Amino acid sequence: MKTITFIGNGNMALSIAKGLKNSYQIEVVGRDFEKINKFEDELGVEIKKALIDDFNMDDKTVMFCVKPANVEEIATRIRGKARVIFSVLAGTTLSKLKQNLHSHAVVRTMPNLAASIGKSMTTLTGDEEFKKEAEELLGTIGTTLWLSSEKELDIATALAGSGPAYLALIAEALTDGAVKQGMKRADAVRTMCGLFGGFGELIQDIHPALLKDAVMSPGGTTAAGYGALEDGNVRASCIDAVAKAYKKATEL
Repeated sequence: MKTITFIGNGNMALSIAKGLKNSYQIEVVGRDFEKINKFEDELGVEIKKALIDDFNMDDKTVMFCVKPANVEEIATRIRGKARVIFSVLAGTTLSKLKQNLHSHAVVRTMPNLAASIGKSMTTLTGDEEFKKEAEELLGTIGTTLWLSSEKELDIATALAGSGPAYLALIAEALTDGAVKQGMKRADAVRTMCGLFGGFGELIQDIHPALLKDAVMSPGGTTAAGYGALEDGNVRASCIDAVAKAYKKATEL
């Protein structure tokens, strides 16, 4: 079984590792063994472990999962030259990664938290020679899309990377709306979960506008609710959310 080495042991690293643990031997490199051991417990499989100051990444396949602000500091503590580095750092350019980290190749990736259940929407860009490997590796945790530029990947970060938080807000708000009208909380949550589960399947094959039109009868309940969303500038707010998240990605 091939080994994938995680440098960093945060939530994103854990989500990706959960998706890869049945196909790869997981190695985790961190600052202290207590956090690495916790990572192992949450992952549920035995992993290889190393401290950052004792780590040599010669010929390793690395999943780089530290905080963007820590790139320079971590780089001074790593020895060796990696075979390839797959970075999940939002807004951290290929140029910056190559300037700070020694590797034969670098690929930027942007998975999301659905990686833990094999449903991530992961966008990729970087050294073309590793395109196929990147698609196969990240394909084990969901769907992949190779993009032609870092600008597109930063936009995708604002859409798919941050998207689960946007949808969670909408899910919570719709559930609260049902409770406000008199529905029991548990029933409202279960109904919302069923809604999102079915919608996730439908949106794969039906354009959003056509799906909306199929549900909205003239003068009906959906039209009334949809009008309220437009009055609340939900469409404009979603567009603005992607714009501001993209801007933040370019500033990191």
